[in-house]
Amino acid sequence: MDDAETDYSWRIDPELASLDATRPVTLTFTEYLRYHRDDVQYPSPWSVRMAIDTLDGKHIGNCMYYDIDTKKSQCELGIIIGDRNYWSKGYGTDVVKTAVTHIFQTTELNRVYLHTLMNNYRAQKAFTKAGFSPIREKKRDGHEFVLMEIKRTKWEAAKANSEISVSSRTPAKQYYREA
Repeated sequence: MDDAETDYSWRIDPELASLDATRPVTLTFTEYLRYHRDDVQYPSPWSVRMAIDTLDGKHIGNCMYYDIDTKKSQCELGIIIGDRNYWSKGYGTDVVKTAVTHIFQTTELNRVYLHTLMNNYRAQKAFTKAGFSPIREKKRDGHEFVLMEIKRTKWEAAKANSEISVSSRTPAKQYYREA
């Protein structure tokens, strides 16, 4: 609940909404707080939300994996670094590597995928550095996306070859906390 105010400020921001191919939230903070409280108190079994904090406890973004499908053994990953002071400094790549490691070490899922806007080159670069591969282009709701994925076998091979160093900046348990 401590993160509600920063989360809200990011959700009403038109630029951040455009990077997520969505519209800014139009709820008042009081209305948003009610939904936020429900998300925290009654988490969905099909999604896991995590806050992204710096070591000194500054909340700079959020990450989640959702649409968890145990039959297909996959989930979708989403990330936002809402605090612009932390853009283009490697946090996105670190968070994605840490999230993928968390998913593959704590679940039996074999595939993590995501959709990113075709023109969001900064995000595509971070995802590629974290081991994701582009699969195909996709159009949805008037937007053009790149579908990217990483499979457990690729992650395990990269880990075995020391190509994956989980969160080069900080230990995962300090860098991540559940929202």
